[in-house]
Amino acid sequence: MKSATSPAARASILRAALHHHNYRYHVLDDPEITDAEFDALLRELKEIEAAHPELKTADSPTQRVGGVAQERFRKQRHPEPMLSLGNVFGEEELRAWHERALKLLPQGTELSFVVEPKIDGLSVLLHYDHGRFLVGATRGDGEVGEDVTANLRTVQTIPLAIPVDGGKTTAPERLVVRGEVYMEREAFVRFNEEQAARGEKVYANPRNFAAGSLRQLDPAVTATRPLRLWAYQIVRLDRWSGGTLQSQWEALDLLRRLGFPVAPECARLETIDDVAAFCAAWPERRDALPYETDGLVIKIDERAVQERLGAVGNAPRWAVAYKFPSTEVVTKLNAIGVNVGRTGVLMPFAELEPAQIGGVIVRNATLHNADYIRERDIRIGDHVVVKRAGEVIPQVLRSVPDLRTGAERVFELPAHCPACGEKVVKQEDEVATYCVNSACPAQLVRSVEYFVSRGAMDIDGFGIRQAEQFVEGGLLRDVADIFSITAGDLEGMPGFQQKRIDKLVAAIAAAKERPVWRVLTALGIRGVGEVVAQNLIEHFGSLDALENATADDFAGITGIGPILAESVIEWFSHPHNRRIVEKLRAAGVRMVEERAPAGEGGPRPLDGLVFVITGTLPTYGREQASEMIRAAGGKVTGSVSAKTSYLVAGEAGGGKLDKARKLNVPVIDEAALLELIANGPPKE
Repeated sequence: MKSATSPAARASILRAALHHHNYRYHVLDDPEITDAEFDALLRELKEIEAAHPELKTADSPTQRVGGVAQERFRKQRHPEPMLSLGNVFGEEELRAWHERALKLLPQGTELSFVVEPKIDGLSVLLHYDHGRFLVGATRGDGEVGEDVTANLRTVQTIPLAIPVDGGKTTAPERLVVRGEVYMEREAFVRFNEEQAARGEKVYANPRNFAAGSLRQLDPAVTATRPLRLWAYQIVRLDRWSGGTLQSQWEALDLLRRLGFPVAPECARLETIDDVAAFCAAWPERRDALPYETDGLVIKIDERAVQERLGAVGNAPRWAVAYKFPSTEVVTKLNAIGVNVGRTGVLMPFAELEPAQIGGVIVRNATLHNADYIRERDIRIGDHVVVKRAGEVIPQVLRSVPDLRTGAERVFELPAHCPACGEKVVKQEDEVATYCVNSACPAQLVRSVEYFVSRGAMDIDGFGIRQAEQFVEGGLLRDVADIFSITAGDLEGMPGFQQKRIDKLVAAIAAAKERPVWRVLTALGIRGVGEVVAQNLIEHFGSLDALENATADDFAGITGIGPILAESVIEWFSHPHNRRIVEKLRAAGVRMVEERAPAGEGGPRPLDGLVFVITGTLPTYGREQASEMIRAAGGKVTGSVSAKTSYLVAGEAGGGKLDKARKLNVPVIDEAALLELIANGPPKE
């Protein structure tokens, strides 16, 4: 018998049921119905919405697939700053943080704490209006992030409508939740295996992959990535019938009841002694977790105390990150291989007995150079201590001599290049050993890969696999040969159908119009990255002038010292390199920087100012920001010094931020930079 329920009512019932079952499956891992039953409900809802488009809502489960691909992300200002956390390492620093907090509170105050795992993912802010997911944004610089709403809709553990318990918990009129988007270890390994099987790019670690996945311009791509969310903070709670929240523990409980996933490892502890004991025991649990974490977040539970303590700088006084040392393991060093870099440097690496470090199987690790191996007496056959530096790059720290059997062998760097057989050289004042054969195939493949990369000539559809394919096929004898590739050369090559051929040929042609500083960057001169290349071209104006420059011509150029100048002069002194430049010129690659006539436009707002950019800016890429600074008369360098006027800091500023503070260099964010470009520096 056919139901008499109206399409609108039926759609509403289906949406509520699907939200509930999605929560049971993806958040609680406790489904109440089979996949087939879920699919049947979803299919029925899709049919109703197709027949009655006016019934489709933004929070419908059918909208999880994402929206239309975007050209760029718009900016989203946060309702209040998303602060960073200070760090403590070990019990002594933890107790010192506790004592500092007590000194700011009335005598006799007793504190309780909430301890949460510090998820290694991408921080986001989720906005809900009357229970409907409205906007989602990345952290950005803490004040302004990127609107990635369409991408966040594809994350199955993010509720599109709250609550999910059928109305037992009332949704506030406005709710803003902070959480971390991440990827589970097993899902990451599986995805990489599938990528490798298809001959596509594999990724270094779950954190970077999750961040990159969430910042895809096409939400359909994000929808294919197994991303998840942990929610851990209520930033804004307006007009909620349940009243006000008195503690962080109550906030986590409300998040759970509304349908947000909250890490089950969170704990409420009564004393700092309990917190210290919890932290001490945590490393044993860490590797058993399904996700990456580099520590714990400790928060004073009482919200009234949080408000009283406030923040210092950009860090709250009432919360701190308890960080753990990098995970280390002992495994066997089976062999030492040698790679050849694009500049000819011989780079030894360890071939290891497979070992799990932080949820990732490690088979190879860096050994840096021959001096590093010799100074640490690392031998082939040794048991060695390996860690993931920065939780990303595996490296061998030292050998374990007590485990030697006598069969271990001392490593000697080869006297001839393992790729081309030419004799290698080592300068007296350098650590590195080089293959000086510019026609070395290993160097050529890596030189081509670098030449076409995004930071250089940015040739879309051209990567390491194409570099290997074209070098092995005889199409490329140097990087300039890239601009001689024709559609006819590619016909019949494995993986190249007509559409792909046309696309690559067009991308190569478009690269001829890249700015001259990109061409200079792409040449791969030692020490000449994007910032140095831009400063050199700004000074010399063309590759011709730079090619014929003497040491005296480099004097006074911002960020260019005698060592860098010598590196550039030495590169252009080789006939082979000059032939490459001539071939690029003959191919029509831009060689001269277009400049406005002298004196045109008068003084500019940033004349005389020197900038350094660090971290990830919320809106503009580093290249775009540099170009805006230069257009306004400023200079951009790669390192902070006493001559630096401003450090422009985005997310994850790192060592440059520390150095700027030591030198009292003003630190500004993207918004302040735009203000400077518009109006110039404040008058004295």
